[in-house]
Amino acid sequence: MTEIRETATERFTVLFTSDIHGHILPIRYVDNKPADNGLTRLATLIKEIRGQRDNVLYIDNGDLLQGTPFAYYHACLDRETPHPIVGMMNALGLDAFVPGNHEFNYGLSFVRRARDQSRYPWLSANVLDAETGEPYFGRPYRLFDSASGVRIALLGLTTPYIPHWEQQAHIAGLAFESAVDAAKRWVPLLREKEGAHVVIVSYHGGFERDLDTGEEVEEQTGENEGWQLCREVEGIDVLLTGHQHRRIEGVRIGGTLAVQPGHQANGLAQIELEVRKEGSGEWHIADARAVFREAGEAEADAALLDRVQQCEARTQRWLDQPLCEVEGNMRIVDPMAARLREHPLIELVNRIQMDAAGADISCTSLFDNLSPGFGPEVSMREVTANYPFPNTLKVLRLTGQDIREALERTAAYFTLADDGEIAVNPLFLYPKPQHYNYDMWEGIAYEIRVSRPIGSRIERLTCKGRPLYPDREYEVVMNHYRASGGGDYRMFRDKPVVREVTVDMTEIIAEYLAKAGRVQASADGNWAVYS
Repeated sequence: MTEIRETATERFTVLFTSDIHGHILPIRYVDNKPADNGLTRLATLIKEIRGQRDNVLYIDNGDLLQGTPFAYYHACLDRETPHPIVGMMNALGLDAFVPGNHEFNYGLSFVRRARDQSRYPWLSANVLDAETGEPYFGRPYRLFDSASGVRIALLGLTTPYIPHWEQQAHIAGLAFESAVDAAKRWVPLLREKEGAHVVIVSYHGGFERDLDTGEEVEEQTGENEGWQLCREVEGIDVLLTGHQHRRIEGVRIGGTLAVQPGHQANGLAQIELEVRKEGSGEWHIADARAVFREAGEAEADAALLDRVQQCEARTQRWLDQPLCEVEGNMRIVDPMAARLREHPLIELVNRIQMDAAGADISCTSLFDNLSPGFGPEVSMREVTANYPFPNTLKVLRLTGQDIREALERTAAYFTLADDGEIAVNPLFLYPKPQHYNYDMWEGIAYEIRVSRPIGSRIERLTCKGRPLYPDREYEVVMNHYRASGGGDYRMFRDKPVVREVTVDMTEIIAEYLAKAGRVQASADGNWAVYS
C-alpha cells in the first residue's frame, strides 16, 4: 500500500536595503529638486508589502547613517536630538541592521549612540572586541520562528577592510576578522546548534569575481568576499550583499541566491522564499527568487515625512548659511574635462588643504560626477555637494619616489578608447565607480601621457621648477582615507605622519571661505593629461 506523504509549505518575504547613505527624503540637496529615491518612498512599499502578506522581514545592510547633508548634520552638529534616521527605522519596524564601513566614519561614540537608540539589533559576526575576541555588537545573528515551526537564521557580516580606510581613533579597540572565516564558524552553529532550516547571511561587502565567469575583477584584498562566501561556506541559502552599489536581482552562485539592492534608496530588493516539508521530514527551501522594486513607484510616506520635518528644517537652515562670493567661473559642467585640465575648484580645495595643514604639496579628488562646483555665491549647500565625505587631513612625509608611484597609480584612471580619445579605465568603473581614486595634485608640476603603458605615464615631474628627486623627502597633505592607503595607494601605508588636522574637511572649507569672503576662480595649470 503506497504511503501518502502530506506536504506543508510556508512562504516568507525578505525586504532588503543597503547603502542608503542618508538618502531619506526624495530630494537632491544640491538644489532641493525632487528625486525618485529616498527611504520615505521605500517606506510606502515596505508598508504595502507588509499589509499584503505574513512572514515579512525587513533587513538593512549598512552604510545607512552617512552620505547626505541631513546625515552629516545629525551626526556631527546636532548630537542632542535622537538620530532621525534611526528613529525612522524604528518606526518602520526594521528587523535587523548590519553596520557598514561608513557607520564608523564618526567614531565609536556615535556608533554607540545610534545603536542605543535602535529598537533593532546590530549584527556583525566579524567586528570583534579586540580584547575579548567576541562580537562587538553582541550576538551576531537573529532567529525568526514562524507559527508552523520554520526557523530562519540571519547572520550579519561586515567588510573587514575598514582599518585600511578609517581613522584608527574611530575604531580603537576593534578587530576585524575575515567575513569568510567568521561565516565558516557561525553558519554550522546556526544549522546544528540553533536548528535553522534557512540561513540568510547579510554581508556589507560585495563580489571580488565576475558573477558569470568567476574571473577576478579586482585584486583579492579581502575587501569583498561575496564569491568566496558562496563557494567556500556550506549552508548559506541567501546572501544579501552591498558596498559596491550594484543591482543584483538574484544570481545563483552554487547553491546560494545572491542579491544586491543598489544604493541611495533608489530601490528595494524583495526576496520570496518558499519553505517546504514532506511528511515528518525537515523544512527546507524549495524555491528562492528576488525582484527589484523601484523607489519611483511610490509616493513618500506622509507619516515619516512629518516625523522628520523639524530635523529637515534645521538641516536646510544650516545649508543656506552664506559663506563667500566667487569671482569668475567655478562651475563644473564637464567632470571629465575637470580631470584632464586643472579646474579652479580642485585648485581651491588643494589650496585650502595646504593652508589648513601647513604643507607645500597637496592632493585631492573630484569625488563623483555629480559635483556641481561653486556658483557666484557659496553656501554650505555647495560645500556639502562638492565634498560629501567626513574626511580629516593628514600630512605624510614621502619621498619623491613615493610621489611618483602615487601619480602612476592615479594615471591608471585613464585609457585610450578605440577612436583615440581619452576615457576612464573600466577598472575604475566596474563593479563600482571609483572616481574618488583619481587624485589631482598641487605644489608639484607633472604631465600624464595616457598612450604610454600603465606605470610609466608620468612626465616632466618637478617641484618648484626642479626635478622631484626620488630620495628627497617632501611633506604632502591629503585626506585620511588616502593617507591610509585607501584606493590601492599602497605607497602611503605606514608612512610617517608629520601632523594631523582632525577637523572635518566640510568645516575646514566653510571656515576658509567665510574668512576669505571672496575667492577667485583660477587655476595655475601645474598639471595636464595628454593622449
